[in-house]
Amino acid sequence: QVQLVESGGGLVQPGGSLRLSCAASGRDFSVGAMTWYRQAPGKQRELVAFIASGGITNYGDSVKGRFTISRDNAKNTVYLQMNSLKPEDTAVYYCNADIKTGTALRFNAYWGRGTQVTVSS
Repeated sequence: QVQLVESGGGLVQPGGSLRLSCAASGRDFSVGAMTWYRQAPGKQRELVAFIASGGITNYGDSVKGRFTISRDNAKNTVYLQMNSLKPEDTAVYYCNADIKTGTALRFNAYWGRGTQVTVSS
């Protein structure tokens, strides 16, 4: 069974930085695209940042220029460096990954349980 586990969330003051990590673990799997989403109370889940297996990236408009997504394919891990944080960045951040297990021909979407990020003074 493959699992995604996020870490790195917490409380930070406005203007501060946090680095989130999401690691995929299990047996006999390969990872495709990896994506960070977030969901604030009372709001819909929104895409934060995307990175393809080859490294192409894309960002939500609200985080462009402040957040950077990266990945370490050897560790099956994706990172989200968040700078210049604002109170409106407060949300639960979820990791999503396209994962193919064993001899499967298709990738399936896997989700982590989320990590809370709170930006407040």
